[in-house]
Amino acid sequence: MLDVLIVGAGPIGLACGIEAQKAGLEYLIVEKGVLVNSIYNYPSNMTFFSTSERLEIGGVPFISHLPKPTRPEALEYYRRVAMSWKLKVNLYEKVENIEKKSDVFHIETSKGKYSSKAIVVATGFYDIPNLINVEGEDLPKVRHYYTEPHPYFGQKIAVIGAANSAVDVALETYRKGADVTMVILEDNILPTVKYWVRPDIENRIKEGTIKAYFNSQITAIYPQHIEVKTPEDTITLENDFVLAMTGYKPNFAFLEMLGVEFQEDEYKTPFYNEQTQESNVEGVYLAGVVCGGYKTNKWFIENSRIHAETIMKDLENKLKS
Repeated sequence: MLDVLIVGAGPIGLACGIEAQKAGLEYLIVEKGVLVNSIYNYPSNMTFFSTSERLEIGGVPFISHLPKPTRPEALEYYRRVAMSWKLKVNLYEKVENIEKKSDVFHIETSKGKYSSKAIVVATGFYDIPNLINVEGEDLPKVRHYYTEPHPYFGQKIAVIGAANSAVDVALETYRKGADVTMVILEDNILPTVKYWVRPDIENRIKEGTIKAYFNSQITAIYPQHIEVKTPEDTITLENDFVLAMTGYKPNFAFLEMLGVEFQEDEYKTPFYNEQTQESNVEGVYLAGVVCGGYKTNKWFIENSRIHAETIMKDLENKLKS
């Protein structure tokens, strides 16, 4: 019998494991993919917005070569954290069902069965893309994830979005030989775009080396072209690839399976006690970005690391009483 099963081996899930270990709790972290799976799936050349010390967990120093760490440095760091703390992590093990019976959670995964007194959901938000829901979105040419620019050399690509990921993709693919067009629902590049990148994209759009259609949206995708609704008219553009950088959302179905309820707001924010991180279901705790619902820019590694300590303190007190 586990004291707590932690679902997700991202930075916050690892932080929860560290705090459980410090509290002497019997715990296990299960992860359907690789260690820090979301970071692994980030673009190969991504640089974090945060400085390295704000990404630290478990008292393990994170030293990077530049003021802001890169994806490879983060992967190396979190591997080192897992090894330093000898964390109990089962990778490539997907949670398939959880039922609560007589205050005990019974968990079935792709590799086994467990019972636990509590569950921590630290699943992040990077697994399910926000779809644009248009004809042709299921074509192989449409990508909701981006890793590197090389496949797009010499290709006509459409980048959907105006936030950091879309801007980074547009600039990097342009500089590696792609013919880039941005299709942007808003009337400008979003103000949240990294301040050192914003002038670059604005200047490329101004000079026309990256084309941009503002207040516009793709209405249909075909093998060799796309249709774009602009303020003036619906136009047809030759196209080889569509990179839909439209963001991602938490696994709401997983939360619903656990019985977690949601507030009636535009973000589908799950109910939880901000003093303990416990949801409306006794024994089910929420940690990290999943706490924000659709508002995935509310919680980051640096401001949700504290969730781990909060949860394990509350759980330790409950188990002692």
